[in-house]
Amino acid sequence: MEMQYFKDYSPCLEKEMECKVYGHAGKPVLFIPCQDGRFFDFENFKMADVWSPWIESGQVMVFAIDTIDKETWSDENGDPGWRSWRFDQWTHYITDEMVPFIQAYACEKNGWDQAPGIMIFGASLGATHAANLFFRRPDLFDRMMALSGIYTSEYGFGGYMDDLLYGNSPVHYLSNMPEDHPYIQMYNERKAVICCGQGPWEYPDYTRHLKSILDSKGINLWVDFWGFDCAHDWDWWYKQVVYFLPYLLDQN
Repeated sequence: MEMQYFKDYSPCLEKEMECKVYGHAGKPVLFIPCQDGRFFDFENFKMADVWSPWIESGQVMVFAIDTIDKETWSDENGDPGWRSWRFDQWTHYITDEMVPFIQAYACEKNGWDQAPGIMIFGASLGATHAANLFFRRPDLFDRMMALSGIYTSEYGFGGYMDDLLYGNSPVHYLSNMPEDHPYIQMYNERKAVICCGQGPWEYPDYTRHLKSILDSKGINLWVDFWGFDCAHDWDWWYKQVVYFLPYLLDQN
């Protein structure tokens, strides 16, 4: 498997950020680690092994990045206004810095002339971030796989809310999205999977709440609930990736 490591200064975050690319060709995939996670979690937690058939065959190339959750969602004793602002800077780091890098890299490797849409993928809090980025920017992300996520800012911020945090809390901004908003058609033209188990350490009610909002807006994404044996853990996420990835890569 071809792998490339990058470390560059981020103007959005005013710090150096690291990432690693797995693969030599194919659709670009952005991997968001679990809570407080690092780019190397994709490899260290064996998720790279699960994706390897699609990576080795040149169907996908995965870009694994860092979170800054310790400064934002996880720092519950910190100032919520600053944490909200800092998290929004991280989303801009992705959309304004990582996306152009990913698209340019994919074009170079694949010999493409046009910037491709990107698949975004994460589990646990990584799924929360992945879904938020997909719903915020369907012009950039045309595929999404969110496993065992929680789709409200209440998880990290409790009852606090400001304009920036509202814009990063899917259950809030989707609830108030007008039914004629152009993003709704864009969502329905893309493919996305939102999955949650109902076993140990899972919180399926958050996914049910999101599904009810999507249904009310006519947003027809695949929301799937697995059984009471399905736990909030890597072994189950491996199985879900193998199950859902062929659907997401199918062009039909």
